[in-house]
Amino acid sequence: MLLRYLRLSLPVLILAAFLGGCGPDPHSAEPSPLKPTATSLVEAEAARFLEKHWARPLAPQGKLPASVSAQGISLAPQSCASCHASQFKDWNDSLHSRAMGPGIMGQLQEMPAHARDDHQSCIRCHAPLAEQADSLVAALEKQAGKQAGGKPGIRPLHQQGLVCAACHVRNNAWYGQPRRDGSQPVGDPSAYPHGGWKASRAFESSQFCAACHQFEDDEYALNGKLLENTYKEWQDSRYARQGVSCQSCHMPDRRHLWRGIHDPEMVKKGVGIRAGAASIANGQVAARLSVANTGVGHYFPTYVTPRVVIRGFQQDAAGHKLDGTEQQFVIGRQVTLDLSTEIADTRIAPDAEATFDYRMPRHGRAVSLMWQAEVQPDAFYLEFYVSLLQSEMKGSSRQLITQARDSASASPYIVFSRRLALP
Repeated sequence: MLLRYLRLSLPVLILAAFLGGCGPDPHSAEPSPLKPTATSLVEAEAARFLEKHWARPLAPQGKLPASVSAQGISLAPQSCASCHASQFKDWNDSLHSRAMGPGIMGQLQEMPAHARDDHQSCIRCHAPLAEQADSLVAALEKQAGKQAGGKPGIRPLHQQGLVCAACHVRNNAWYGQPRRDGSQPVGDPSAYPHGGWKASRAFESSQFCAACHQFEDDEYALNGKLLENTYKEWQDSRYARQGVSCQSCHMPDRRHLWRGIHDPEMVKKGVGIRAGAASIANGQVAARLSVANTGVGHYFPTYVTPRVVIRGFQQDAAGHKLDGTEQQFVIGRQVTLDLSTEIADTRIAPDAEATFDYRMPRHGRAVSLMWQAEVQPDAFYLEFYVSLLQSEMKGSSRQLITQARDSASASPYIVFSRRLALP
C-alpha cells in the first residue's frame, strides 16, 4: 500500500499540494549573504524550536491541568472556536480540516488496528497528535469510524485531520505567533484561557510548514529528486531570499486558509498565461501558448499529485470541437502508480516559463482555435483510487475509496480558455 512507504499529503495540505500566489518584484533588493541577517538569526532560532516541536511521533499531552479543564477547554477544534471563531471558520473550510478524508481512512481501515507504526506513515502529518493516534486505534477496533462516548454531531478527534492543537499545543502548553505589535500579555498567565500562550516566531517561518511538506534527504526520491520537495523548491527561489514565506501566500494576514491548487483564484494569481495569434501556413494551423510561473514560490505544480493539462483544438462556427484536431500538453511530474519510475517532469520553476506549440492540419469546417488549461488537483490520487478499486477491497473500505474517487473526479476546473479566430 502506497501510504505504508510514503508521507503523501492530500492537495489541501496536500495539504495538498500548496500553491503560492503572490510575490514581490523579482528585481527588488535581496539581503547580503556575506554576514548573518536578522532573518537568518530568526530562522536559526526557529529551527531549534521546530526540531523539538515536530519530534514525531508526538508525545501525549498528558492530563489537562484542572485550571484548564475547568474552563471546558479540550484538544478538539470546537473548543478553540469559542474564543477563536474566525480562525476556526477558516480552518473548518480548509483542506487541513479534511486531511483524514475517505481516501486516507479507506486505506487505514485495511491496516491492523494496532499497527501504530503503519498508521504513522499517514497520520504523522494528517492527524499527528498522540491522542488522535489513540482515537484512530479505537475506531479501527470497531471499524465504525465513531467513538463510544463522543459528543453527538462531532467527529472523533482523528477524523478532524490537522486540528488546531496539532500545531499549537505541546505537553498541555499553548504556542503561537507573537502579537503583531510585539507586546506581551500583562498580569497573571493563569488568568488567561489555557494559561495564555508561549510566543515563537517559528510560526512565521516556512520551516514550520516543511515538517509536512518536505521529505528528508534520505527519504524517497525518483530520478534524483525527492518525491516531496516543496520547501527546498521555495528555498532555492527568490522568495526565500526576499523573506516571502509560505505563510505570506497561504496564510495572508495570519488567516488559517491554506488555499492552494484546488482554488482557481489562487492559481490565477500565481501564473500568467498568454495566447498568441493563430496563423495558417500550407494548410496547417499554428499557434503558441505560454505559461509563466509569475507568483508561485515553488514549482508549478508541486508534488506528483496535481496536473495541469493544456489543450488546443479547432472549432466550427457553432463552437463545437472538431474531431481529430486536439493536441494536449501536460504540466506536472508524472510517475508510475507504484512510484518506481518518473515518466516526465514538466513543472515550471519559480519565474520560469513554458511554451506550447499547436500544429495541426486545418479542419474543413474550422473557424477558430480554442486553448484551454485544465487544473486537475487530484490527478495522481484519482488514478490511485481507481487502481485500489480494481483490487479485492471490500466493505466500508471500498465505500470510502469510492467516495474519494468520486471527489477526486469532481475536482478539475478550467483556469484559462481563449478562442482565437482563424484567418
